[in-house]
Amino acid sequence: MRSRFLGVSIAVVFALSACGGNLDDNPTEAGSTFPERAVTVLVGQDAGGSTDLIARALADPAAADLKQSVTVLNKAGANGGLAAKELAGAKADGYSLMVFNGSLAYITPLAVAPGEAVDINNYEVVTGISQDDYVLVASPKTGFKTMQDIVAAKRSIKYATTGVGTGSQLSQELLFAQAGVDATAVPFNGGSPALTAVLGGQVDVASVQLGEAQAQVKAGKVTPIVTFASQRPTYLPDTPTAKESGYDALVQQSRAIVAPKGTPQDVLDRLRAAFQKSFAEQGYQDFNSQRMLTPNEVDGATLLKQWNESLTTYKGLVEKYKIDLSGKA
Repeated sequence: MRSRFLGVSIAVVFALSACGGNLDDNPTEAGSTFPERAVTVLVGQDAGGSTDLIARALADPAAADLKQSVTVLNKAGANGGLAAKELAGAKADGYSLMVFNGSLAYITPLAVAPGEAVDINNYEVVTGISQDDYVLVASPKTGFKTMQDIVAAKRSIKYATTGVGTGSQLSQELLFAQAGVDATAVPFNGGSPALTAVLGGQVDVASVQLGEAQAQVKAGKVTPIVTFASQRPTYLPDTPTAKESGYDALVQQSRAIVAPKGTPQDVLDRLRAAFQKSFAEQGYQDFNSQRMLTPNEVDGATLLKQWNESLTTYKGLVEKYKIDLSGKA
């Protein structure tokens, strides 16, 4: 009997040693069980906009791979700044994520006070998602078909933006500053209302994302003037880029999935693997094509390099052309 008791005792000692002396302390095992409940993805823009639609297109395939629901939650405001602030205060456990717009990282900091800027380096990047180009559109009622028409009008131009500190604002500020056009910005909360303002004649032109403008361009309800892409988009082969027209105004929107700083690496890896499954889905690839989105499904380190370089580039352009993005008179 004593011999049996001694054998059990030794077995327990070995078992405790294998667990580091604590049966409940095994971070590797804990990480391997992620996720054990639903994951929430914040979107800093209104429902129905480009960022929201992208988040929802990614959510279902990722949920299937994670075997847990992925819920998209809209927290609109400050070009995504409100959602980013909420995410920064969330627990770094992988259950709170955000579709982060690149403009919040590399354009908005040029429009707000230093203490108000959001620094992408204070988050963990799970994965890059895609890039989106902008196109300047005008109402046919204006008669504008080219940048030369706008310059030749020799009058003040009213242009809609999707908000202060956005790619929509920066692209037009750069364009009109270099063209010597007297122009006044009218900010809206997103591409849809900005486009509506063009259609309704409240403004002359607006820079909106390709996917948002596509239907109205095809219907002939707005006229594409220039794109702010590096090359002509396939669905607008006859529309020149701003660069072709003689202007240094290459501006893109980019998006990424981010998590709070300090999220464990194994959790980030698990999340990235799930979103890679989303990227591989034919339905998601078709969504990208329909929305004129260019895949940018890079890892976190690559994405940070891209965005930090964009911030440096845009800062130089804003200083060179003495542009004030604050929206203040």
